[in-house]
Amino acid sequence: MNRKKHHPHHEQPAAAPGAPEASAPAASPATPPLPATLPPPAPAPAELELAAQKDKYLRLLADFDNFRKRQTRDREEHTHRATEALMEELLPVLDHLQLALASAPGRTDSLASGVQLVVDQFLAALARFDLKPFTAVGEPFDPTRHEAVSELASDTVPAQHVLHQLRSGYWLGNRLLRPAQVVISRGPPDPAARHAAEDGP
Repeated sequence: MNRKKHHPHHEQPAAAPGAPEASAPAASPATPPLPATLPPPAPAPAELELAAQKDKYLRLLADFDNFRKRQTRDREEHTHRATEALMEELLPVLDHLQLALASAPGRTDSLASGVQLVVDQFLAALARFDLKPFTAVGEPFDPTRHEAVSELASDTVPAQHVLHQLRSGYWLGNRLLRPAQVVISRGPPDPAARHAAEDGP
């Protein structure tokens, strides 16, 4: 029987007693983890200059818009004040025309008709500038709209209500241009005073 020859050089030499075992190959250092998001790149100087110019333009545009609105308000206020001053000069003329008509009640001649026509045309012209008259007879007395000149007793009009209107009031737009001049009722006369007046001296 043939036996395989023993080749000693094929065998690894046994470790010497007490010799340290061969260490495993050293692990390579761990790679640091990448950040979840990269920081944005720094803006270029041209982009910074563009942003600065855009901000300056928007500020200038806002300033111009405010200036335009302020000029519009000032112009409207100036126009309104000029119109108000003109109306205050014209209203006494209208008052005199209306007094002329009131002093001749029931007149139907050409003069009265002509004056009434002028008054109507006058009021129509003033209405185009947003002037509106108002009457106060029968209304509760309101010191913000009425100017009281006297007070009289009345059996028909409650106390502190307008009994007569002596001069019309006017609105100019939503502003009170002139209050109505009125006589206020103080209510029914005192019975004792009424009997004394009826009995006479």
